[in-house]
Amino acid sequence: MNNQRLVILLLLIAYIFSPTLFTWIVNPEGAWYRPYIMWILVIAIAYVIQARKKPS
Repeated sequence: MNNQRLVILLLLIAYIFSPTLFTWIVNPEGAWYRPYIMWILVIAIAYVIQARKKPS
């Protein structure tokens, strides 16, 4: 149940900040690696969530 709350909270935060993040990522004057920063964060969060699960 605790993992579900964390995932729901992360999805809510992503939904709220998605317009700002999208504008920041696709800004033509921005750095080329900005989209990769977002993907690294997504992968790291997924890894942490999976690592916290107990093996069955």
